[in-house]
Amino acid sequence: MKELDLNIQETDTFEEPEMDMLKYEREAWDSGAEYITGIDEVGRGCLFGDVVAAAVILPKGLVLEGVNDSKKLSDKKRELLFDIIMKEAVAVGIGIVDVETIDRINIRQASRLAMKQAVHALTPSPDHLLVDAETVDIPLPQLSIIKGDANSQSIGAASIIAKVTRDRMCKGEWDALYPEYGIAIHKGYATKLHREQLLALGPTPLHRRSFLGKILGEQEQPTLF
Repeated sequence: MKELDLNIQETDTFEEPEMDMLKYEREAWDSGAEYITGIDEVGRGCLFGDVVAAAVILPKGLVLEGVNDSKKLSDKKRELLFDIIMKEAVAVGIGIVDVETIDRINIRQASRLAMKQAVHALTPSPDHLLVDAETVDIPLPQLSIIKGDANSQSIGAASIIAKVTRDRMCKGEWDALYPEYGIAIHKGYATKLHREQLLALGPTPLHRRSFLGKILGEQEQPTLF
């Protein structure tokens, strides 16, 4: 019996197929949609600050190299792509929901409200929505995509716009208001530094009280004014 030649040359390589970041957009275009909108939010898991959402309509067929889940990109890369997206996009909308509302209606509903605001801020109005693992309370055709920011260029673009917008709020006005908390460094997430400063100084008016129970425990902490 003839032996099979299983030798693999050193030059042989096996590469993962590239992700088609326009797969969902192409399906929507083929269905007749024109203004396909990617939607994502940032700040859902933070202890501090508003939740920010972005909605982005990109030109049909445009390919933006490097667009991906914003969490996978460096600050420098996000800032660069932010400028490119803002220049190339047909429209960009931003939605922001404050801490008081987050505590009142819960973070999921606040995130959905920010997404709805972002869509309503678009001109022209969209006719098809691609949403990162969520639904938006708007009577338009829409598709919720798990890990959408890594699988759809439109959603990835929205994640970058939302992330850079919120990071600038953290590094600017919020850090200036409460420099002791290190907001510019941790962006409001529950890092060791943030938890330590919360225990030492108590929450500020921009902390989400509904998120602080396990950190503050039963001890009543004064609000820093």
